[in-house]
Amino acid sequence: MTEPVREFRKQNRYAVDLNFDGGEGGDDEALMRSVSTVNIACGGHAGDEISMRHVVRLALAKGVAIQAHPSYADRANFGRKEVALAPAGIEALVKEQVEALRNIVRQEEGELTGVKPHGALYHAAATSSAVASAVARAVWSVSRALVLVSSPGSKLLDAGRALGLAVAAEGFVDRGYEADGSLVPRGAPGALVEDPAAAARCARSLVLERRTVARNGQAVPLAVDTLCVHGDTPNAPAIAAEVRAALVEAEIIVRSLKGWRPAAPGAEEPSARV
Repeated sequence: MTEPVREFRKQNRYAVDLNFDGGEGGDDEALMRSVSTVNIACGGHAGDEISMRHVVRLALAKGVAIQAHPSYADRANFGRKEVALAPAGIEALVKEQVEALRNIVRQEEGELTGVKPHGALYHAAATSSAVASAVARAVWSVSRALVLVSSPGSKLLDAGRALGLAVAAEGFVDRGYEADGSLVPRGAPGALVEDPAAAARCARSLVLERRTVARNGQAVPLAVDTLCVHGDTPNAPAIAAEVRAALVEAEIIVRSLKGWRPAAPGAEEPSARV
C-alpha cells in the first residue's frame, strides 16, 4: 500500500454496500459469506415462490439485506433483451414482482430494503425517462421506504429522487467499462472480469478514488454507493470473497443500504464517506 493512500485513510472512513444477484441458479449460499445485500430474482427472468423463499431464508440466516430484482418477463433470454412494453405495462410488471418478494420477506419476518432492476430493464430505465418513471412509480407504490438502485447518471435515479425515494448508484466489479462509463456489451472482449484480484482492484478504486479504468486504459470517473458481483459470473464466490477481503483490508466499511439516505446533490463530500 502506498503511503499517500495510508495517510488518506487516516483522515477519512469509507463505506460501501456489496451486493450480488441471487435466485438465478448460482451458489447463493457461498456468495452470502461475502456480501451485505442480495438482489433476489422475483419471477421475471428467473425465480418463483420456492426459490424466492429459499434465498430469503438464507439471507435472513446470514444477516444479509434483501432487495428485489425485477425484470422483463423473458426467461428465454434471461431478461437481457429489451421487450416492447408500454410504461403502464412496465409499472404493473415491476410492482407485481416487487410485491411478490416483499410478501415472502414479510412472511419470513424480514424486511425488504430496496429494488434493483435486472438486465435489459436496468439499462432501459437508465436511458429512457418513460421507462425510468414507470419503474420508480412501481417501487414508490409498494413502499416509499425502498431504496432504488441503478448506475451513476441513470435516469432511474432521477425518477426516484423526483418521487422522494432514496437512491443509490451502483458500480460493477466483474464487468468491463467503456470510456464513456457504459458497460462493455456482453459477448464482446473485456465484457467480464473473471480474475478475483482484478475485481478487487476495481472495487478499491471505485470506493477510494471514485473511478475505474476502461478497457482502452482510460480512467473513468464513477461515484458509487454499492458494488455488484453477478451471481452467474464464472468464479463468482471467489470474486466476492476477494473483493470483500480487499475492502476490509483498506478499512472500508461493508454495509447494506438499509436506512440509506445519500448526501444531498452537490455536496462536497462523496456519499460513500462516513
